[in-house]
Amino acid sequence: MSAKKLDELVRTMENHLECWKQFNHYLGLARSKKFEAEDEAQFLEVKSVITQELEIILAGVETSSPTKDDILGLISGAPSIRYASELQEQSLRAMENQWHKIFISWQSLLGQLKVQQKQTEKKSFWGSLFKK
Repeated sequence: MSAKKLDELVRTMENHLECWKQFNHYLGLARSKKFEAEDEAQFLEVKSVITQELEIILAGVETSSPTKDDILGLISGAPSIRYASELQEQSLRAMENQWHKIFISWQSLLGQLKVQQKQTEKKSFWGSLFKK
């Protein structure tokens, strides 16, 4: 993978992870049952960005975990904050647990990409030193 594509993928992953953090924030609002219509609209936007960026990430890197089905299952399992707020405690905990597993898997993948990025930078540096 070229350095430029790798840099773009790392930026996409970092943004994707920020959206995952926001997704978890909205699960917290559901648990507390303190949310407004604006929160619902923002939750939908976050889910849209997560879904779109998922396709960009999967087109750029192969990964066995998390799977596309795991992610889309979690996203579709929370159609709204209101819906999540009406779930039984056990179901909400299961959703949070699934979120956490996906979040940690994405963090691991981002770490791997950053290692590749550093290796590519080193190769580029040494290559530029020895060019005539």
